[in-house]
Amino acid sequence: MKKYLNLSLIYAIAAMAGGVFYREFTKWNGYTGVTALGKVHTHLFLLGMVLFLIVALFAAHTDLKEEKLFRIFLKVYNIGVPLTAVMLAVRGITQVLETTLSTGASAAISGIAGIGHILTGVGLILFILSLKKIAKN
Repeated sequence: MKKYLNLSLIYAIAAMAGGVFYREFTKWNGYTGVTALGKVHTHLFLLGMVLFLIVALFAAHTDLKEEKLFRIFLKVYNIGVPLTAVMLAVRGITQVLETTLSTGASAAISGIAGIGHILTGVGLILFILSLKKIAKN
């Protein structure tokens, strides 16, 4: 359970850092529009901190950590969520700086962010399937 609480804490700290960076970076650059930077904070809080608090509760009362799908979930999900957050930050920084990106560079950012979202989604499905397996036992 402690491992999952530590993961939750790491995501909470990253979320707060993302929120502070968003506020200060946009303020420093005089940017008042909508940017992907504003989404980093909520993605990390909900998909990171909140989910791992839920995982900790299940792990404390079940044999969840013994499930093979759960172990795969941990790897896939903990690659997907940070990758998504980093690419949201990259996109947001380019928006705030009003950087003109080539079509290829813009597509690359979107594509890598898409891979992060896919890994996150696959991870969520693996987590739910893990819960279903332990519910049958």
